[in-house]
Amino acid sequence: MAAPTAADERAEVQKLRAALPQGIVKVKDFRDETYVCLGKDDIVEAATLLRDDPDLAYTYFVECLGVDYSAWEHERDLPGRFEVVYNLFSIKNGSRIFLKVSADDGEAIPTLVGVFPGAEYPEREIRDLFGIPFEGNDPYPGQRFLLPDDWIGYPLRKEYPLGGDDVLFDLGQRGPAVEDVSMPHAGESFEGKTGSEDVSGR
Repeated sequence: MAAPTAADERAEVQKLRAALPQGIVKVKDFRDETYVCLGKDDIVEAATLLRDDPDLAYTYFVECLGVDYSAWEHERDLPGRFEVVYNLFSIKNGSRIFLKVSADDGEAIPTLVGVFPGAEYPEREIRDLFGIPFEGNDPYPGQRFLLPDDWIGYPLRKEYPLGGDDVLFDLGQRGPAVEDVSMPHAGESFEGKTGSEDVSGR
């Protein structure tokens, strides 16, 4: 059963508009999915409403993910450099909705851990890979989540080198570029290697 609608707008959107009249920046329908773009300070209230409303019952936190739009030259839904997209599902209605917020470099987004405990690890992944902090879901000082503790930078940012440059490690040491240690696949891997020729020729 799909989520209820009225006046050609989903009930979720109507209830969010009533509760957060200044919080909704934009509502977009794309490929039969609905995206509600919010101010970042309204994300906790919006997620709580969707979870607790008995008619909507968005009780399943599917995932959240980060996007870096610093190199995007087309139309945007939100103004900040980064976006975080939350994917929520209602088991009761069999419906899905996406919430989107944005932030610029260094701006924190309120955590959803208090609403959906399952948001803890995805938010920490986003922080580790994009550098987007989540207020209330802070890592231990000096510790990364997925990456080694001495890793420098955020590898999913657009300006991060893709492998043609040597990798900068802690204490100013530089490691080999991906091209320098990669081997083409030759169909054999008896000794843990695939191929016998350098890729880059550097």
